[in-house]
Amino acid sequence: MIWVLLLVGLLLFSIANWDPTVTVRIWDDIVVDTKIPAIVIVSFMIGFVPMWLYHRASKWAMQRKVSSLESAARTAAATPVAPPQEEEPAPSPAPAPAPDVEEPSSELSPPDDSASSDKA
Repeated sequence: MIWVLLLVGLLLFSIANWDPTVTVRIWDDIVVDTKIPAIVIVSFMIGFVPMWLYHRASKWAMQRKVSSLESAARTAAATPVAPPQEEEPAPSPAPAPAPDVEEPSSELSPPDDSASSDKA
């Protein structure tokens, strides 16, 4: 709708200003006699085309990024995920064997009365 209004406005402007001719000096030796609507259209295109090209290029780059991310997400969703394996509890270590306890030597124990009676 905006483009239609813009074109209608440009058409009305062109019809109203078609008769006067304008002399445009590009360089000292290049002089162009042109109509006012031509100057308006060329000026509009000089401002519009670079911005339109920039917009199309950035839109294209963003679409490539989005499609790349969608492809990666689709691949990740299609890849089956293995269920987590239930880990068996680690076996508890066997108790260490009790250290051998030596009986106290007889030198430290008090003399036995029965042993002394046998010798006598």
